[in-house]
Amino acid sequence: MSAKQIITPALRAAVHVRSSKLSPELAKSAAAYLSSAPSGGKHALPDLSYDYAALEPVISAETMELHHSKHHNTYVTNLNVSLEKLDAAVSAGDVSGIISLQGALKFNGGGHLNHTLFWENLCAKGSSEFPTSGALKDAVDARFGDFDTMKKDFSALTIGVQGSGWGWLGYNTNTGSIEAATCANQDPLKATTGLVPLLGIDVWEHAYYVDYRNVRPNYVNAIFDVVNWKAVEERLVNAQG
Repeated sequence: MSAKQIITPALRAAVHVRSSKLSPELAKSAAAYLSSAPSGGKHALPDLSYDYAALEPVISAETMELHHSKHHNTYVTNLNVSLEKLDAAVSAGDVSGIISLQGALKFNGGGHLNHTLFWENLCAKGSSEFPTSGALKDAVDARFGDFDTMKKDFSALTIGVQGSGWGWLGYNTNTGSIEAATCANQDPLKATTGLVPLLGIDVWEHAYYVDYRNVRPNYVNAIFDVVNWKAVEERLVNAQG
């Protein structure tokens, strides 16, 4: 696949398509997808800040390698392919083509976004420690009462996801509180619920089947031992402004 720059010509063409053929919502969506691409025109698989074996025994090196280098990489590859097709469809004024790409863009774009955040959520077991004071503890105590109750409620919601999806802790900018939520498939939290993502737990089977087979509750309970709470708190502070 070529590494051509897709942003500038596509956005320029989108202005023409917006005025002539596309609904405002579809034109806005196309422009947003195209403008999300990096300066080189293509998304890339992010490097991890830790080795594949760093999360053992909670998550094995085998699972991490498959999850990161295969599954996440597939979302990135397919997102780039979809963006090139979107660029061509916008430039050609192909409304039908633009519409037909929305599902692939949402699925693969969400997969890339969710997994990028997921890797940042994790750290070696010895480095995972929930804070005893600060913004995150205050927010958890205010919403759930204490950490144990948050873990219980958040875990139950996440384990209960039907089929494939994600469990999330998110920040509600309207209420100023954190909330637990779920999203199906690779649907991004903010686009789906309006919540700012703080912590995501991937409950697609590829995230845990090698290590836990089909026993999702054991995986969800164990992953709290490798959560990077510093990263979670940084997201919260940024969301609070």
